[in-house]
Amino acid sequence: MGRARHAPRSFASLRAIFALMLREMSTRYGRTPGGYAWAILEPLGALAVMSVVFSILLRSPPLGNSFVLFYASGYLAYTLYANVAGQVQAAIGFSKPLLMYPAVSWIDAILARFVLNLLTNVAIMVIVFFGVLEFTDASAKLTFGPMILAVILSASLGLGIGTLNCLLVGLFPVWGQLWGIVTRPLFLVAGVIFIYETMPAFVQDILWYTPWIHITGLFRTGVYSTYAPDYISIPLVMVWIMVPLALGLVLLRRYHQDILNR
Repeated sequence: MGRARHAPRSFASLRAIFALMLREMSTRYGRTPGGYAWAILEPLGALAVMSVVFSILLRSPPLGNSFVLFYASGYLAYTLYANVAGQVQAAIGFSKPLLMYPAVSWIDAILARFVLNLLTNVAIMVIVFFGVLEFTDASAKLTFGPMILAVILSASLGLGIGTLNCLLVGLFPVWGQLWGIVTRPLFLVAGVIFIYETMPAFVQDILWYTPWIHITGLFRTGVYSTYAPDYISIPLVMVWIMVPLALGLVLLRRYHQDILNR
Protein backbone atom coordinates (compact mmCIF):
# COMPACT_ATOMS: atom_id res chain seq x y z
CA MET A 1 0.00 0.00 0.00
CA GLY A 2 2.89 2.39 0.84
CA ARG A 3 4.39 1.92 -2.59
CA ALA A 4 1.06 2.54 -4.26
CA ARG A 5 0.65 5.82 -2.41
CA HIS A 6 4.18 7.06 -3.16
CA ALA A 7 4.29 6.11 -6.83
CA PRO A 8 1.77 8.71 -8.09
CA ARG A 9 3.44 11.49 -6.06
CA SER A 10 6.88 10.54 -7.39
CA PHE A 11 5.61 10.57 -10.96
CA ALA A 12 3.87 13.90 -10.41
CA SER A 13 7.07 15.32 -8.90
CA LEU A 14 9.12 14.22 -11.93
CA ARG A 15 6.60 15.85 -14.26
CA ALA A 16 6.70 19.04 -12.19
CA ILE A 17 10.51 19.11 -12.25
CA PHE A 18 10.58 18.58 -16.00
CA ALA A 19 7.95 21.29 -16.55
CA LEU A 20 9.90 23.73 -14.38
CA MET A 21 13.08 22.99 -16.33
CA LEU A 22 11.32 23.63 -19.65
CA ARG A 23 9.88 26.87 -18.30
CA GLU A 24 13.27 28.11 -17.19
CA MET A 25 14.95 27.13 -20.47
CA SER A 26 12.31 29.09 -22.35
CA THR A 27 12.53 32.08 -20.01
CA ARG A 28 16.30 32.35 -19.71
CA TYR A 29 17.53 31.26 -23.13
CA GLY A 30 14.53 31.22 -25.45
CA ARG A 31 13.94 34.98 -25.24
CA THR A 32 17.57 36.04 -25.51
CA PRO A 33 19.25 36.70 -28.88
CA GLY A 34 21.77 33.91 -29.35
CA GLY A 35 20.26 31.86 -26.52
CA TYR A 36 22.75 29.25 -25.37
CA ALA A 37 25.47 30.74 -27.56
CA TRP A 38 25.97 33.54 -25.04
CA ALA A 39 26.42 30.99 -22.26
CA ILE A 40 29.37 29.56 -24.23
CA LEU A 41 30.81 32.89 -25.38
CA GLU A 42 30.91 34.32 -21.86
CA PRO A 43 33.50 31.88 -20.42
CA LEU A 44 35.46 31.97 -23.66
CA GLY A 45 35.68 35.76 -23.39
CA ALA A 46 36.71 35.59 -19.73
CA LEU A 47 39.44 33.04 -20.49
CA ALA A 48 40.73 35.10 -23.39
CA VAL A 49 40.99 38.26 -21.27
CA MET A 50 42.70 36.47 -18.37
CA SER A 51 45.15 34.75 -20.69
CA VAL A 52 46.16 37.98 -22.43
CA VAL A 53 46.53 39.95 -19.19
CA PHE A 54 48.54 37.34 -17.32
CA SER A 55 50.69 36.41 -20.32
CA ILE A 56 51.86 40.03 -20.27
CA LEU A 57 52.56 39.97 -16.54
CA LEU A 58 54.06 36.46 -16.28
CA ARG A 59 56.53 34.52 -18.38
CA SER A 60 54.69 31.22 -18.01
CA PRO A 61 51.60 29.85 -16.22
CA PRO A 62 52.04 28.05 -12.87
CA LEU A 63 51.37 24.72 -14.63
CA GLY A 64 52.09 23.70 -18.21
CA ASN A 65 52.86 26.14 -21.00
CA SER A 66 49.38 27.38 -21.94
CA PHE A 67 47.76 30.25 -20.08
CA VAL A 68 44.37 29.46 -21.63
CA LEU A 69 44.43 25.82 -20.50
CA PHE A 70 45.60 26.70 -17.00
CA TYR A 71 42.87 29.26 -16.41
CA ALA A 72 40.25 27.07 -18.05
CA SER A 73 41.08 24.25 -15.62
CA GLY A 74 40.35 26.52 -12.67
CA TYR A 75 37.71 28.87 -14.08
CA LEU A 76 35.35 26.17 -15.37
CA ALA A 77 35.48 24.14 -12.14
CA TYR A 78 34.75 27.22 -10.03
CA THR A 79 32.03 28.75 -12.20
CA LEU A 80 30.13 25.44 -12.16
CA TYR A 81 29.80 25.89 -8.38
CA ALA A 82 29.02 29.61 -8.64
CA ASN A 83 26.33 29.20 -11.29
CA VAL A 84 24.60 26.27 -9.59
CA ALA A 85 24.68 28.00 -6.18
CA GLY A 86 23.32 31.25 -7.58
CA GLN A 87 20.48 29.62 -9.49
CA VAL A 88 19.45 27.26 -6.66
CA GLN A 89 19.49 30.22 -4.27
CA ALA A 90 16.79 31.91 -6.37
CA ALA A 91 14.75 28.74 -7.03
CA ILE A 92 11.76 29.50 -4.80
CA GLY A 93 11.61 33.16 -5.79
CA PHE A 94 11.74 32.28 -9.48
CA SER A 95 8.98 29.66 -9.27
CA LYS A 96 6.92 31.31 -6.53
CA PRO A 97 3.70 31.69 -8.58
CA LEU A 98 3.74 28.00 -9.50
CA LEU A 99 4.44 26.90 -5.94
CA MET A 100 0.96 28.05 -4.97
CA TYR A 101 -0.34 24.93 -6.75
CA PRO A 102 -0.37 21.68 -4.72
CA ALA A 103 1.17 19.73 -7.60
CA VAL A 104 4.43 21.73 -7.37
CA SER A 105 6.56 21.69 -4.20
CA TRP A 106 9.53 23.75 -3.09
CA ILE A 107 11.82 20.74 -3.46
CA ASP A 108 10.68 20.40 -7.09
CA ALA A 109 11.77 23.98 -7.74
CA ILE A 110 15.21 23.39 -6.20
CA LEU A 111 15.78 20.10 -8.01
CA ALA A 112 14.64 21.54 -11.34
CA ARG A 113 17.09 24.45 -11.10
CA PHE A 114 19.89 22.17 -9.90
CA VAL A 115 19.48 19.59 -12.66
CA LEU A 116 19.04 22.15 -15.44
CA ASN A 117 22.02 24.25 -14.42
CA LEU A 118 24.19 21.20 -13.79
CA LEU A 119 23.48 19.83 -17.27
CA THR A 120 23.88 23.25 -18.89
CA ASN A 121 27.16 24.07 -17.19
CA VAL A 122 28.65 20.63 -17.76
CA ALA A 123 27.79 20.91 -21.47
CA ILE A 124 29.38 24.37 -21.60
CA MET A 125 32.41 23.08 -19.71
CA VAL A 126 32.93 20.23 -22.19
CA ILE A 127 32.51 22.49 -25.23
CA VAL A 128 34.81 25.22 -23.93
CA PHE A 129 37.48 22.91 -22.51
CA PHE A 130 37.79 20.72 -25.56
CA GLY A 131 37.55 23.81 -27.76
CA VAL A 132 40.62 25.17 -25.96
CA LEU A 133 42.47 21.91 -26.61
CA GLU A 134 41.38 21.80 -30.25
CA PHE A 135 41.86 25.39 -31.36
CA THR A 136 44.85 26.56 -29.32
CA ASP A 137 48.39 25.26 -28.92
CA ALA A 138 47.47 23.74 -25.55
CA SER A 139 47.91 20.01 -25.11
CA ALA A 140 47.07 17.71 -22.24
CA LYS A 141 46.84 14.04 -21.40
CA LEU A 142 43.55 14.02 -19.54
CA THR A 143 42.65 11.73 -16.65
CA PHE A 144 38.88 11.87 -16.44
CA GLY A 145 38.43 10.33 -12.98
CA PRO A 146 39.64 13.34 -10.94
CA MET A 147 37.95 15.76 -13.35
CA ILE A 148 34.56 14.03 -13.01
CA LEU A 149 34.90 13.84 -9.22
CA ALA A 150 35.74 17.56 -9.10
CA VAL A 151 32.67 18.34 -11.22
CA ILE A 152 30.44 16.30 -8.89
CA LEU A 153 31.87 18.00 -5.81
CA SER A 154 31.60 21.47 -7.37
CA ALA A 155 27.96 20.97 -8.36
CA SER A 156 27.10 19.40 -4.99
CA LEU A 157 28.73 22.31 -3.15
CA GLY A 158 26.64 24.68 -5.25
CA LEU A 159 23.52 22.71 -4.33
CA GLY A 160 24.34 22.72 -0.61
CA ILE A 161 25.21 26.39 -0.27
CA GLY A 162 22.50 27.40 -2.72
CA THR A 163 19.84 25.51 -0.74
CA LEU A 164 20.81 27.18 2.53
CA ASN A 165 20.90 30.58 0.85
CA CYS A 166 17.49 29.88 -0.71
CA LEU A 167 16.13 29.73 2.84
CA LEU A 168 18.04 32.78 4.07
CA VAL A 169 17.18 34.95 1.07
CA GLY A 170 13.53 33.91 1.35
CA LEU A 171 13.36 34.92 5.01
CA PHE A 172 15.80 37.84 4.87
CA PRO A 173 15.95 39.32 1.33
CA VAL A 174 18.91 41.56 2.22
CA TRP A 175 20.99 38.42 2.72
CA GLY A 176 21.27 38.00 -1.05
CA GLN A 177 23.01 41.37 -1.40
CA LEU A 178 25.25 40.75 1.62
CA TRP A 179 26.23 37.30 0.35
CA GLY A 180 27.08 38.74 -3.07
CA ILE A 181 29.39 41.32 -1.49
CA VAL A 182 31.06 38.92 0.95
CA THR A 183 31.71 36.22 -1.66
CA ARG A 184 32.92 38.48 -4.45
CA PRO A 185 36.60 37.71 -3.65
CA LEU A 186 35.94 33.95 -3.88
CA PHE A 187 37.04 33.96 -7.51
CA LEU A 188 40.45 35.19 -6.37
CA VAL A 189 40.90 32.66 -3.53
CA ALA A 190 39.46 29.61 -5.32
CA GLY A 191 42.70 28.80 -7.12
CA VAL A 192 41.60 30.00 -10.54
CA ILE A 193 44.64 32.21 -11.18
CA PHE A 194 47.19 30.46 -8.96
CA ILE A 195 47.98 27.11 -7.39
CA TYR A 196 47.97 26.39 -3.67
CA GLU A 197 51.67 25.57 -3.53
CA THR A 198 52.78 29.05 -4.69
CA MET A 199 51.08 30.80 -1.79
CA PRO A 200 52.86 31.78 1.45
CA ALA A 201 52.49 29.32 4.32
CA PHE A 202 50.13 31.50 6.34
CA VAL A 203 47.86 31.92 3.30
CA GLN A 204 47.90 28.17 2.72
CA ASP A 205 46.78 27.61 6.32
CA ILE A 206 43.69 29.73 5.65
CA LEU A 207 42.94 28.49 2.14
CA TRP A 208 43.06 24.85 3.21
CA TYR A 209 39.82 25.25 5.16
CA THR A 210 37.94 26.53 2.08
CA PRO A 211 36.43 23.93 -0.28
CA TRP A 212 37.02 25.71 -3.58
CA ILE A 213 40.81 25.38 -3.56
CA HIS A 214 40.43 21.61 -3.12
CA ILE A 215 38.02 21.35 -6.05
CA THR A 216 40.14 23.34 -8.50
CA GLY A 217 43.25 21.46 -7.38
CA LEU A 218 41.51 18.12 -7.88
CA PHE A 219 40.30 19.12 -11.35
CA ARG A 220 43.82 20.14 -12.34
CA THR A 221 45.24 16.75 -11.33
CA GLY A 222 43.20 15.34 -14.21
CA VAL A 223 44.52 17.94 -16.64
CA TYR A 224 48.22 17.93 -15.71
CA SER A 225 49.71 14.47 -15.29
CA THR A 226 52.73 15.85 -13.41
CA TYR A 227 50.62 17.77 -10.87
CA ALA A 228 50.15 15.75 -7.67
CA PRO A 229 49.06 18.03 -4.80
CA ASP A 230 49.03 16.50 -1.33
CA TYR A 231 46.73 19.04 0.31
CA ILE A 232 43.43 17.94 -1.24
CA SER A 233 40.87 16.71 1.31
CA ILE A 234 37.64 15.20 -0.03
CA PRO A 235 36.19 14.78 3.52
CA LEU A 236 36.56 18.52 4.15
CA VAL A 237 34.69 19.32 0.93
CA MET A 238 31.97 16.82 1.90
CA VAL A 239 31.48 18.60 5.22
CA TRP A 240 31.06 21.88 3.34
CA ILE A 241 28.45 20.18 1.15
CA MET A 242 26.44 18.21 3.70
CA VAL A 243 26.17 20.75 6.53
CA PRO A 244 24.53 23.61 4.56
CA LEU A 245 22.48 21.14 2.49
CA ALA A 246 21.06 19.43 5.59
CA LEU A 247 20.36 22.75 7.32
CA GLY A 248 18.77 24.19 4.21
CA LEU A 249 16.49 21.21 3.58
CA VAL A 250 15.37 20.84 7.20
CA LEU A 251 14.67 24.56 7.66
CA LEU A 252 13.02 24.98 4.24
CA ARG A 253 10.64 22.17 5.12
CA ARG A 254 9.71 24.16 8.21
CA TYR A 255 9.66 27.68 6.77
CA HIS A 256 8.93 27.37 3.04
CA GLN A 257 5.30 28.40 3.56
CA ASP A 258 6.43 31.54 5.37
CA ILE A 259 8.60 32.38 2.36
CA LEU A 260 5.74 31.84 -0.08
CA ASN A 261 3.42 34.03 1.99
CA ARG A 262 5.75 37.02 1.94
